[in-house]
Amino acid sequence: MKTKRNFPHLALMLLLYCCITVADAHHILGRPAYSLNEDSNTPPSMNLETQIGKYFVTAMVYPAFPKPNEAGRIHLYANHLDTNKPLQAKVTFTVRDDRWFGAEKEQLGAQVLDDSVYRQGFVFREEGNYIITAEFEEEGEPYTIDFPLRVGNPLPIGLLGGIVIFVLVLLIGVSLFQRKKLKQGRRSLAQENKKNSEINI
Repeated sequence: MKTKRNFPHLALMLLLYCCITVADAHHILGRPAYSLNEDSNTPPSMNLETQIGKYFVTAMVYPAFPKPNEAGRIHLYANHLDTNKPLQAKVTFTVRDDRWFGAEKEQLGAQVLDDSVYRQGFVFREEGNYIITAEFEEEGEPYTIDFPLRVGNPLPIGLLGGIVIFVLVLLIGVSLFQRKKLKQGRRSLAQENKKNSEINI
């Protein structure tokens, strides 16, 4: 008897269970899908948007945390401000150390447009702060975009910071040494004066 009374409830629950559809996710681990790349489940480490001349440029670096000896990639989008058409010129990518003096430029590659994106791969051997430069020419006019890239966890102070700290420590050390020498000189002078005054008495 009880099974006959529960049958409509069970049938209704079974019907509802069959009607439930699976919701398609538009994100991975709480991150919006539009900030991801087709090859990556992480957002870019850097997302640069800038207007340069007649173009609006967006640059993204994957993966989120580039590490030494691991492959990474740069995606560059450049659209004309008036027509919104993608740039058709070849883009050259170069890299240099992010420092004031002696930073040599090294070419990463030159890329053509591929499905509205310029893709450039890279592998860095050492941790450090770098400057990536994307260059192209359109209608005889050169365009240059620089953006920073941090690989691994380099020291927070660079070579210049280390030199400044060394000079400061050296100056403080010399100052303390001179002060100590001056005190010793005054003390010996005071003792000599005391001896002379005792002899005179």
